[in-house]
Amino acid sequence: MTSDDLASAKPKPPAKPNLLGIFLVFVMTAIVGSIVVYSLSGWGVPARVKNLKNPFLPTPEATQSARAEYAARCQSCHGANGDGRGERAERLSIAPADFRDAHAMGLRTDGELFWIITEGHKPMPAFRGTMNEEQRWNMVEYVRGFASHK
Repeated sequence: MTSDDLASAKPKPPAKPNLLGIFLVFVMTAIVGSIVVYSLSGWGVPARVKNLKNPFLPTPEATQSARAEYAARCQSCHGANGDGRGERAERLSIAPADFRDAHAMGLRTDGELFWIITEGHKPMPAFRGTMNEEQRWNMVEYVRGFASHK
């Protein structure tokens, strides 16, 4: 290189960040994060429980008991009228179910609802250890009632 070449050579400008690359990384991260959150939000109810039937007859006493259990254990997230808008609902990572949605409730069998109440799934706790079998079946009947009162 001659001295004239050195004089005419311009320094390279500083490298610009690759905005397209950064955007693509952001989009991919958002997609992967959504997939993870979605996969964690599914209930994964085993097929063996879908056809379980409630062995307890609904009675006024059972309904009264379920109403009290619902108020104590479920209302703060699912709301007083089962709409999924309880006082704690906004702080949860997954929105609580709206029991008033007749279509969504119709897609779940009694066995599935019983299993969901029994096993829980974050952020919902499992009630196997805090409610007996009859109480959990009564709760299935009780939450189904919200869909018919919308």
